[in-house]
Amino acid sequence: MPDMSKKYRDEIRPALQAKLGIANVMQIPKLQKIVLSVGLSSSAERDAFTEAKKNLEAMTGQCAVITKAKKNVSNFKLRVGQNIGAMVTLRGSRMFEFLDRFVHNAMPRVRDFRGLPNKGFDGRGNYNVGIKDISVFTEIDQDKLKYPMGMNITMVTSSPNDEGARELLKMLEVPFGE
Repeated sequence: MPDMSKKYRDEIRPALQAKLGIANVMQIPKLQKIVLSVGLSSSAERDAFTEAKKNLEAMTGQCAVITKAKKNVSNFKLRVGQNIGAMVTLRGSRMFEFLDRFVHNAMPRVRDFRGLPNKGFDGRGNYNVGIKDISVFTEIDQDKLKYPMGMNITMVTSSPNDEGARELLKMLEVPFGE
């Protein structure tokens, strides 16, 4: 069991219940899943999609999926079935392991890091953050990185509002800025 999972079960859940004034144990906010996605241009080379998939797999330890377009968009010269990116959904112990590495290893490596923005909450208890360069993860070899790519990270919580989700993520040591 990952350390962050133990910390959530033993320390964070009781503290959240007391802080938010929740009577029912089942209403305590919890992290349900983390979705990592990389979007690439539809005109990108085939190698870019396989590289994005390999990088996501190296970061998460789980098989990534290449996403395809669902609609035709003529302005972007996009057709149904074209590759547009890669994604992976993490749950359970892999989710907590990734969050631990993201918070303690990757974020301190970002240049001029002043904390994650507070604007990433969507009103329903989910948090989105974008990273401009995936090379901040220690699993990615910068010398072998052919195509520079960013990544979107979505943290889905069971909280019905942003306040509960923000408190949960703060207690999980996610570094928020002003």
